[in-house]
Amino acid sequence: MPIIILETPIRASAEICYNLSLSVDLHQLSTVRTKEHIVAGVREGIMKLGESVTWRAKHFGIWLKLSSKITEANKPAYFVDEMQKGPFKVMRHQHHFIESCGSILMKDIFMFESPMGILGRIANKLVLEDYLRGFLRERNQCIKEMAESGRWKEILGNSNSF
Repeated sequence: MPIIILETPIRASAEICYNLSLSVDLHQLSTVRTKEHIVAGVREGIMKLGESVTWRAKHFGIWLKLSSKITEANKPAYFVDEMQKGPFKVMRHQHHFIESCGSILMKDIFMFESPMGILGRIANKLVLEDYLRGFLRERNQCIKEMAESGRWKEILGNSNSF
C-alpha cells in the first residue's frame, strides 16, 4: 500500500491548524482547481468525530465521488479521516499537529490502495502517488497561508471550537 508522508511547518497554533484542516469551507477553497464540492454530509464548518462528507471533484478529466468519515480525533494533536465509499480500495489519512515553540509541524500520513490488483499498483507508481502528493501539498499550502496570515478568521470566525 503506498504511503505519502508530508511535513509542513506552520507558524500558528496547533488548534488553528487542526480546525482549518477539518473545515469543509477551507477544503473547498483549497480544491478550486478540481472543482471539488459537497454533495452530502457536513456542508459547512468544522467536522467532528463520527461526521461524514461526500465530495464530488474532477480528477484526470473524470467526475468522481468520495465519501469520508472522521474516525479518530484527539484535539488538537491529531485526527484521521477514512474513505467510506469512493474510487480507492482503501484510503486513510492521518493528520498530526506537533507543537513546538509557538509553531507547529503539520504531518500528513496518507495511505491508499487502488483497486484492480496489478493494474492499480502500476497506476499508483506511474501516476497516482505524484498526483496525490501534489494535491496534498496544495491543500497544505492553503492551510499554511490562511493560518500564518491571520486569514484563518475568515474561515473559522469566532468559532466556539477554540
